[in-house]
Amino acid sequence: MLTGAVLAAAAGLAGPASAARAAEPADAAAATTGAHGTLSVHRDGRPAVVPFRTGRDGEALVTLTVAAPGVDWGKAGAESAVVQLFVDGRSAGDVVVFGATPTERSFALGALRKGRHELSIRFAADRSSPAGSVVRVSRLRTRTIATGDREHAVAANAPVLYGRNIPGAPGGATGPFQNAVTDTPVLAWYQEAPAATAGNRVLTYTIVWSNEDGGTSTPALMARWGRTTDIEWAYRVEVDRQGRAVPGTAFFQSPNHGTTPFAGRYEDGHPLLQTCTSNNNLCDVVDDPMRFAPAAVERLADPTRTAREEMVDRHPWVYPVMVREMRREGRVVADPPADTTTLIADPTDYLYAVVRKTTSAPPAGAAGWNGVALGVRVKGDPTLYRSDRGRVDWSLQRDDPAATTVRLPHGTQASDIVEVVAIRTVAGVDPGSTITVNGINRAFLLGRDDRPGRAVPVHPKSVTLTAAAPEAVLYRR
Repeated sequence: MLTGAVLAAAAGLAGPASAARAAEPADAAAATTGAHGTLSVHRDGRPAVVPFRTGRDGEALVTLTVAAPGVDWGKAGAESAVVQLFVDGRSAGDVVVFGATPTERSFALGALRKGRHELSIRFAADRSSPAGSVVRVSRLRTRTIATGDREHAVAANAPVLYGRNIPGAPGGATGPFQNAVTDTPVLAWYQEAPAATAGNRVLTYTIVWSNEDGGTSTPALMARWGRTTDIEWAYRVEVDRQGRAVPGTAFFQSPNHGTTPFAGRYEDGHPLLQTCTSNNNLCDVVDDPMRFAPAAVERLADPTRTAREEMVDRHPWVYPVMVREMRREGRVVADPPADTTTLIADPTDYLYAVVRKTTSAPPAGAAGWNGVALGVRVKGDPTLYRSDRGRVDWSLQRDDPAATTVRLPHGTQASDIVEVVAIRTVAGVDPGSTITVNGINRAFLLGRDDRPGRAVPVHPKSVTLTAAAPEAVLYRR
């Protein structure tokens, strides 16, 4: 546990330089600031240094709660404060802090040998907004995934992501620190599948960015993907029974959503990638000073039943980041025109839902396709509000669990929703497919704090949609 005197020294107050070091915890696998302890890392102060001990060789992770008074991700010039993590003098990654609300975050620290180490937390003035002067760090703890553990292969092969520095970024940011103010990497996770070789596994890593400056338009993202964050698979590799990467099996998502063999550098087995397009595709040559290593040890276990967006739901702090970036970048208006391809209403005006469905195969050579839109009715209003806004190309075609949103009148509460229906859509010539809506995984509106609010209890039994019966009730109150 860190003492008050050590915390004061770590905050950059008077005392010898060595006093900035936090007392080393007795627990070999964890470092902590204590239940009430907080480290303050100042723009003009010294870094905070936290000694910790690993009880075994392996991949180290750190979880910490961060807050930056005076910072507001939704306000130009006050977007973020950034701290850098160093382990034994080696850069481990940047932490972009989005505001004054304490938020728990987890990061990879890389491969470490058993023994004593130092985690240094430094204020990065060169990439922080002018409003950021201090970052408060609390509840810091580390853990090590030992070599030989099944989870070790996941942590040891996870990519490290470098920042975007493309010219003329649509988000308005320029230079080498674009991801401090736009399209910031915020989360990572993995999926696992058996390989063709018995006992081997294929690991696929996914990154979430706070937004997507290029690519799909904002209203189309809301209709077709149920969000304005960007979620992309980043890196895929096969590992053997010992967790070692199989040569020739490493691929990454390259520009134009390509799948390209990885030919870049590794750092202790971690591939180094860089965001190099405005829609967050990657390159395997890195040259940006910002470095991101969000912990990638959470698993999307069953993609046939769980949407990727539900992985973000586990970290509700991401929603305010998403929403406030939209507002700051001028993509939110009170009443967007029906034909807009750039603007949305305030994100708190939408129902966020995940649909599970299956579609019968169309006949060979069919010229069209069938999709699904959600329709919502609210108390005292006969209007049927649709997720696709009347555009069939914005309805849900894919049969993976699919997220969407439905724009509702401003001020609508979850208790105002009286009916949710599924609607069969037709693009082109109707191929006659039957669609079974198997369920709604979740449905909610955002609250005043821009976080998911009370769930709407849409948990129907399966319903079937056909050309003769294209609409079915999923929920009625």
